[in-house]
Amino acid sequence: MAKIQISWGSSKVQASLLETASAQALLDSLPCESRANTWGEEAYFKIPADVELDADARQVVEPGTLCIWVEGQSLALPYGPTPISQGNECRLISRVNVIGKLLEDPRILASIHDGDLVRVEQLRDNP
Repeated sequence: MAKIQISWGSSKVQASLLETASAQALLDSLPCESRANTWGEEAYFKIPADVELDADARQVVEPGTLCIWVEGQSLALPYGPTPISQGNECRLISRVNVIGKLLEDPRILASIHDGDLVRVEQLRDNP
C-alpha cells in the first residue's frame, strides 16, 4: 500500500492509497504542485493524472477520503459538508473515484485556502 504526503504552507498530512488504477495513475504523476480551490468543507486542486470514472464511483464519501474528481482532473479532499450536502455528509459535486484515506484528522484540511500552493509526493519507505 503506497503512501503520499500532501503539503501546503507550514502544514502537511499523510494518506494511504488503495490499489486501484486511479491511485496508480496519481502515483505515476507525482510529485506535482497545484493551486488549491475550496468548496464548502472540501479542498481540491488539479493533478496531472488522466483517469476514467470507475464503475463504483461515489458522490457521498466519509471525511478524509482521497478522491479523484474525473471531470475536473483534480484531487478532491472532503472533510465536511459542501454546499450541496444533506446534513453533515461529504457530498461532492459529482461522482468521484475513491483512491485512499488520510491517516490523520481530516479537519487539518480546513487550513487550506483558495490559491494555496499544494504539493503531493509519494512517501518512500526508509531501508
